[in-house]
Amino acid sequence: MIRRDPIMLSRMNQRLQSWGFSWEGLLDNRRGEWWLLAQMILIAAHWLPPTPAPSELGIHWPLALRLIGGFSVLIGLVLGVQGALNLGDSLSPLPEPIPGAPLVTRGAYARCRHPLYQALLICSLGVTLALGSLLHLGLLLALATVLSLKARREERRLCSMHSDYADTMGSTPAIVPLLPGLDWRVAPESATKERAAP
Repeated sequence: MIRRDPIMLSRMNQRLQSWGFSWEGLLDNRRGEWWLLAQMILIAAHWLPPTPAPSELGIHWPLALRLIGGFSVLIGLVLGVQGALNLGDSLSPLPEPIPGAPLVTRGAYARCRHPLYQALLICSLGVTLALGSLLHLGLLLALATVLSLKARREERRLCSMHSDYADTMGSTPAIVPLLPGLDWRVAPESATKERAAP
């Protein structure tokens, strides 16, 4: 029988409320809950076995690629922990920033505007390389698309909350530097227009 710790449940409930989770939000996506659900489903799908396995295609998947893949997962985990620590209490899994949270531009956030998304993609790439799976390549591409769109929604809110975010958008890579679709840099004037838009 599993015992429920009321203190732990209370803390978890407080954390979910501080992030803005609600049953209503799950129904109408008011704080970007659907983007988070899509992200979680894609991450969980990485546990699926390789499909098709390289051996089914008559390919002997090189040990070097498996090792590079495993090392990439470790790098992604380290970068993710760094990004989470840099954010501190501003961390939220939703694309809606926590009201009143300060803008973080140091540490991992000096490298790119969304280092947690970058870390997830590095882990996904690592799994793909380690397994040599077409399924996991598809998951990587789908995750990149979801995170790119989720980040764009988040940035619209950051522009409205922080007047100096426009400068960050112009000077700091978005998720992966120089990779189309994952690095959009916006001139400060354009970011200001975005902030003014409803």
